[in-house]
Amino acid sequence: TLERYVETQAKENAYDLEANLAVLKLYQFNPAFFQTTVTAQILLKALTNLPHTDFTLCKCMIDQAHAPCWPRDPNLGTFFIFGGWAPSSPVFLDRPPRPQQEERPIRQILYLGELLETCHFQSFWQALDENMELLDGITGFEDSVRKFICHVVGITYQHIDRWLLAEMLGDLS
Repeated sequence: TLERYVETQAKENAYDLEANLAVLKLYQFNPAFFQTTVTAQILLKALTNLPHTDFTLCKCMIDQAHAPCWPRDPNLGTFFIFGGWAPSSPVFLDRPPRPQQEERPIRQILYLGELLETCHFQSFWQALDENMELLDGITGFEDSVRKFICHVVGITYQHIDRWLLAEMLGDLS
């Protein structure tokens, strides 16, 4: 099945965006068959393909019921809304809805994606360290993220201290 193919991609460090989008589309049409683990693997594989827009595309194909809102930064008063950030509104004055425990991996991966997309690399590695169980069965994830970070650093910096680069790459020595 396509879901087994997603698992194979994760184990063998392969990537097939079209197949992954097909799985997410099937979940849109058949929400009863939604699998958090498979969706998490698809999102993580999409993150390995940054700076391409695969992650955003996959994120937008996940039903809001499975990608709940959460505060980006309490000091900013903004909340993540399916597909992007928006100012807080009266609907969100108290708290975002409490997601079920099974949706936690998706929330965490969306948060990790936000950190990468906004170039908060040190915060990304810290958050990843606290959620390493997300990477179970995902081969090559950290190396792919480091490749993306090197790409960003290469187009952003003319000079960078070795210690800062090491920190951005997850405290490599």
